[in-house]
Amino acid sequence: MRPLLFLFFSCLAGPALGQAAPPAMPPTPSSSVQAYALRLRPGDDLRQQVLAFVAAHHLEAGAVLTCVGSLTDVSLRLANQEAATHYHGHFEIVSLVGTLSASGGGHLHLAVADSTGRTLGGHLLDGCRVYTTAELVLGALPALRFEREKDATYGYNELVVKPAPARSRKKP
Repeated sequence: MRPLLFLFFSCLAGPALGQAAPPAMPPTPSSSVQAYALRLRPGDDLRQQVLAFVAAHHLEAGAVLTCVGSLTDVSLRLANQEAATHYHGHFEIVSLVGTLSASGGGHLHLAVADSTGRTLGGHLLDGCRVYTTAELVLGALPALRFEREKDATYGYNELVVKPAPARSRKKP
């Protein structure tokens, strides 16, 4: 039992002698959070409504804090796929996460469960229709600005976190 505990605590202590420490993450600006709560109604398009809210409130940096509800239609871009995959039925929203920006749109991932508990997930696309409700809490980060820039690694537009211009740091 003693060697196992030693190994466990050695791993917590950091890299072994002669091994390089992992590179430090560059510091990023921080911000307070302003929360917004909203409820979507039956028939609303989940993605379109979230992005419309972000645009109407001029949120330049935000995140989905939580979302629960149900959908009848689900449109996702699954991992490593180019085309959308569509599902029809009754689904519970078990997770919606992502970053939001009025200038850069949103990078949102949705997970839903069907009546058997089978869970599906991927990039949220237009066409996800609310069944009974979708209850969301969105967080705005007024001191930040989220932009998207092409990353040379894979060629996708990826998140770049910047301080918001001084004039736009007012509370939303």
